[in-house]
Amino acid sequence: MWIVMIDDACILLGAHINDFVIACVNRQILDGFRARLLDVFEGTYEGALQHYLREVTHDMDCGKCTTYLSQTHYAEKILRTYNFWIASPHLTPMHPNTHLNKGDYDKNPVPDFH
Repeated sequence: MWIVMIDDACILLGAHINDFVIACVNRQILDGFRARLLDVFEGTYEGALQHYLREVTHDMDCGKCTTYLSQTHYAEKILRTYNFWIASPHLTPMHPNTHLNKGDYDKNPVPDFH
């Protein structure tokens, strides 16, 4: 992650292997910086960010931009990989009305269980 200041505008530049993410509140400065970056480094502009290590969504409500990161795609991939996608969800892994006490634990737990 790098921070670049241009004309009092802060540009955030994140890199992961050969992918870059650029963020700035000033679109004109962001576009100019991106153009100069692509002049120096070989690459392509892939458009507005939608997926980068996580899913990305933007909310432009009330004149401010809020960005949300989500790992829904990754969680679904893991569930599908291990055949849990069609599993029935349960609110709790415990039986209803289970009461736990401080002294109710295995004093010699099996390491593989943990």
